[in-house]
Formats: sequence, C-alpha cells, structure tokens
Amino acid sequence: MQPIKIFNTLSGKKEDFHPLDSNHIKIYACGPTVYNYAHIGNARMAVVFDTLVRVLKFKFDKVTYVSNITDIDDKIIDAANDQKVPINEITEKYTNIYNEDMAKLSVNIPDIQPKATQYISEMIELIEDLIKKGHAYEIEGHVLFHVPSYKNYGMLSNRNREEQVAGSRVEIAPFKKDPADFVLWKPSSDDQPGWESPWGFGRPGWHTECSAMSEKTLGLPFDIHGGGRDLTFPHHENEIAQSCCSTADINNPNSYANYWMHNGFVTINGEKMSKSLGNIILVKDLSNEYHGEVIRLALMSSHYRQGLDWNEKVIHQAKKLLDKLYKVLLDLELEDLVEIQDNEWINPLMDDLNTPGFIANINVLVKDYLSAQEEQKSILKSKLILLGSLMGILQEDPKSWFEVNESNINLSKAEIEGLISERNEAKKTKNYERADMIRDELMEQGIEIMDNSSGTSWKVKT
Repeated sequence: MQPIKIFNTLSGKKEDFHPLDSNHIKIYACGPTVYNYAHIGNARMAVVFDTLVRVLKFKFDKVTYVSNITDIDDKIIDAANDQKVPINEITEKYTNIYNEDMAKLSVNIPDIQPKATQYISEMIELIEDLIKKGHAYEIEGHVLFHVPSYKNYGMLSNRNREEQVAGSRVEIAPFKKDPADFVLWKPSSDDQPGWESPWGFGRPGWHTECSAMSEKTLGLPFDIHGGGRDLTFPHHENEIAQSCCSTADINNPNSYANYWMHNGFVTINGEKMSKSLGNIILVKDLSNEYHGEVIRLALMSSHYRQGLDWNEKVIHQAKKLLDKLYKVLLDLELEDLVEIQDNEWINPLMDDLNTPGFIANINVLVKDYLSAQEEQKSILKSKLILLGSLMGILQEDPKSWFEVNESNINLSKAEIEGLISERNEAKKTKNYERADMIRDELMEQGIEIMDNSSGTSWKVKT
C-alpha cells in the first residue's frame, strides 16, 4: 500500500503525509453554523472529511476527528429574532437536523463535536494572552487582533496586503489601528446573548472559536486542519495568526496545524448557489428523492479539490453505478468473505483522496466479476465491500436496496407507458444515455421494465 499523499494548501503542493505521532492521528475540520437547514455545499465538506477519516482509520490504529458546531453567531441571533424564539432553540434544532441529514449520507458523527458556547472560558484565556503579548488590543468594548504584529499573515491564502483588507469579513471600523485587524471579542446588547469578560458583556468573534476549540480538544500542533475553500481566508488565516501568536510558535505556521486541506465549491447547473437565484439545494429535500448513498457518491464523483457541478447527470450516474454494485453483491450473497491481501485497489484514495480514480477501480472490479471464475468471486466480493466501506457506500442490505413498496408508486399506468415509449424512441435514435436514464427513473419509482422479442413490458417490483 502506497503512503498517503495530501495537497497541503499551506505549501501549495502535494506532499507525503508524515504524522506527528503515527500512534495517534489528529484532524480538525470546521463544521456548520447552525441556524438553517444544511445544503449540498455543507454536505460536500462533511462527506469529503468523513472519507478522509475513513482512509486514515484504515491506515492508522488511532485517529481522533474533531468537527465543531458554531452555535453563537450573528446569523443565529438574527434567525432567533426573526422566529421570536430563544437562541438555544434554534441551535439545538438545527444541530440535530444537521447530524440527522449527514447520517443519511453515511457520514459518521465526529469523535468529538464541540460547541462554541461550551468553550467561552478558553476563548477568553486566548484573547487575554494575545493582549498580554502585544498582538491584540481593546477599544470601545471590542478586542481586535493587530494583523501587522504577525509577519506570516497571508501565508495560507497567498493574499497580499490589499487583498487582505478587501477580503476582510468585517467592515473596516474607524477604531481599528489597521484596516486588516479583525475582531476577537465584541460587545453584546442586553437583548443579545453574551458572557461576562474582562472587556465587558459580550461574545467571541467567529475566528476565535476554532482556535480555542481545536487546541482544547486536540492539543497543538495537530496533523490536519480542513474545511471548505471559502474558509481559507479570512477564517483559517486568522486561526493561524491567533494560535501562532499565543500558544504555538510565532515563527512556524506548522506549529498550529501541519497540513491544510480545502474542498472545492458546489455549483448548481453551472451557477453559484445563492438565495437570489433560488437554487440552494437542501439535503433534507434531496434525501427525500434519492438514497443517501446516491447523494454521497455523487458528491465524491469529482476530486475534492475541484469544483463539483450538481446536475441531473451527476446524480443519475451515481445511482446507476450503485445499482450495478448492489446487483453484484446480490448475486454473491451466499459467498463467504476472505481477507484481502492485494490493496493496490485503494491506492487512488491514498493519493490525495483521488475519488474519481477510486471509482474507476470499482468499475474495473465489476467488469472482472462479470468474467470471473466461480472460485474468484469471493475475493471480488470482499474487495468490493472493502472499497465500499472506505467510500461510505454499499452499507445497505442488497435485497433492501432494490425493494420498493407498491404503495410508494406515484406514476399512473399512462405515465409509465409514456416513459417506456419515450425510451424506445430514444433507443431507435441511439440516444442510449436518455434510454438508460428513463430505465433508472422507473426503477427509482419501483417499476421494472423487461425487454424481449415481442417488445417491452413492465411490472411493479416487490
């Protein structure tokens, strides 16, 4: 088995993964801000790092994965005010929904899932230390990090001075010593959530939260820090500055986290997801239409560092492949599993989580099965189950995968026969992709179609 390689955002190149302690791998990924339903972009981050953790746990004996919940944020406060409910009602509701939605995608709950509000005292200690060391200052009830005090600021995102100021998450306030300075603590009004601190009643800045939680749960340094590409600046850049100017080594950005990984964005039919376009796809809605494994496989169909365009073709291809894989497992149901010695099949995952290459290997495995001798089939099935476990797929019973309750059929006889006619026409014009898509659409509705010399017939699967 080849060594694990990771594209390190900090160095800008792919590197061999050398753990700080091979007996205990530590990874942190920034989790959701819980004020609304999770969308497909949130799901991609969760699926990517869940897959990474599966690979690490396959390779190493002990892995601790931490992914936080941000449960104090201005967006959460706004949501609570809009709905006229206590803030904890919002955060508890959407934390539970997030975990339930991710479970549908076979995302394991992190080993530790800290909530920001549980680490306020650690955040205050971090801020006090930064003030003491001259990297932060208090003014008008705010505490700000003074960016010029950290010479390595911008190393992760490769942003110059002008880009740092332009990309700052918070508007430039007149009381800042420097336009790039960012908030560590801010005051809360009487009707806003807050905590007592040396600087008055207030709440932490967003960036402060992850620095405090990662250090408390994993210690410094830890092996891998991850999240969506949009977090590279300012969030992750600010985390490095805070932690390196406090507990870690100010001259060594790696003294906070050794490797940085960021997944690409999800677009919808070529367009950026946005409220204004009305194209935000929620996991809860998508999982009502498709099995979670179909969604998961579709999310991993392109390399994690690349953008993923979510469209009908992507989800169709994922469903088609899973049907094929479960058909193999169904055919081999009575075969015994054997220990797999040959691990080159998983090498693409070791190479910076190359899931497209890994999926290609799975397709080769299916072709091998179709021509395999009987004595080889147990080995092939065992390989398939191993590969599935690393990708978080093939976790269902093969029989149940294909079972559809007749009461769930929502198509009329005329609609079914109309689709079959369209499929037959597509086959005549050699539009085989559309023909396969119609077959799969009918299968999803619990309709099985049979081609024979006299034409095409159909039945409800039971």
